[in-house]
Amino acid sequence: MRRLAITFLVAPLAGLVGLSLFSSIAGAAVPQDDSAATELAPVDVFEVSGLLDSVMVDAIEDAIATSESNGSQALILQLNTGGAVVSDERMTELLQRVADAKVAIGLWVGPNRDAHTYGRPAQLFGVADVTAMVAGTRIGHTGDLLVLDGAEVDLGAGAEQLRDGTMSFSQARSLGVLRLDITDEGVPTVRSMVLALDGVVLDNGTVLDTVVQELNDTGDSQNVSTLVRFSQLNLISELFHTVASPPIAFLFFVIGCCLLLFELFTAGVGLAGFIGLVLTVFGCYGFAELPTRPGAIALLVGAMVAYAIDVQVGIPRLWTGVGTTLFVLGAWFLYEPLPGNSLRLGWLTLAVAVIGVLLTFVVGMPSMVRTRFATPTIGRDWMIGSSGLAVGAIDPEGVAQVGESKWRARTNRATPLAAGAELRVVAIDGVTLEVEPLEGAARDYRERRAK
Repeated sequence: MRRLAITFLVAPLAGLVGLSLFSSIAGAAVPQDDSAATELAPVDVFEVSGLLDSVMVDAIEDAIATSESNGSQALILQLNTGGAVVSDERMTELLQRVADAKVAIGLWVGPNRDAHTYGRPAQLFGVADVTAMVAGTRIGHTGDLLVLDGAEVDLGAGAEQLRDGTMSFSQARSLGVLRLDITDEGVPTVRSMVLALDGVVLDNGTVLDTVVQELNDTGDSQNVSTLVRFSQLNLISELFHTVASPPIAFLFFVIGCCLLLFELFTAGVGLAGFIGLVLTVFGCYGFAELPTRPGAIALLVGAMVAYAIDVQVGIPRLWTGVGTTLFVLGAWFLYEPLPGNSLRLGWLTLAVAVIGVLLTFVVGMPSMVRTRFATPTIGRDWMIGSSGLAVGAIDPEGVAQVGESKWRARTNRATPLAAGAELRVVAIDGVTLEVEPLEGAARDYRERRAK
């Protein structure tokens, strides 16, 4: 229901682009003769990157269904994920779908040495038909193994090591975690993965046939691989998958709140307010998908309230410091860790957010508010002549309380006021009140009467 509500907001965008799930690309295929290549059933490759959220899980299941209906002989899932944020029940459903697929499912951790598969997604190695890794990649942190058909997922002799630790390609091969008989040090490319699948016998007796022998122009024999079709998330799914990443969800929520506060102080609803609302909704969606701490979200909201108090006064004072403290604490403890992945925001993301928020609420927003209240149509002339109290010493600037509100103030004609002294408003400059003591104020020489 959450996803449907947010999709409605981006429906105009969806109308401008296609929603095709699969883009047929022959990038890994090198057919010298199209007729020879088409004799073999194609192999599909689907990219799985980022955290395994509900969008990605649904997309994997859709990719399996599409490969089954299109007559593919195998579907390779290209994995590079730091964990799963879906429930164990949903992850169990995915594992069961992979285990029961009518098409051969291959797992390939790649495309480079920096790739890895941690957390619940690593348990896919126990149910896929063929598994392989690029040399230098790692898998692990599976946690307790999930149960399918009354038995735990089978990860062979490496199950205990994978539960709380990680292992490399060589360790995974030696412990029987990998289900592909190869002599190379890893499977470096998708093409090599496709070639390695040739002749693999599945549990149901099916023999994969991904390579055909043919003669080239000189009469020598050469291998020609089957057609490989690459696919990934469509545009809308990619949007929601990206929003559900930890830094993007945090930044969208913060920027959205800042824009909403901007509209609040401008006393109107414009483009900034609409964008702020959309970004805030996207940020909340990301928080709902990720393992967030409600208390940390409350700290972020409290920080915005604290900043707003000083924006109203027009001076960055105590509440700006309180807001900054709450903001940093909320951002640092925002996400609960996953096995093998702390999900903590990086220093660069945190620094950009803190600096941006401070510039917004210390420089930008007070200037905007002063401009707003300097407009004659706002009508603050009634305050001239009103009396109040000095919240602190005003010499020459400080804070004055007039009625129930506190205002930035400066003394009129350089007459200082002590804390608690009674004062009178004599003029208004933006959101700054010009004040003087009720008694004993210095008088302009032009107002002095001749003796």
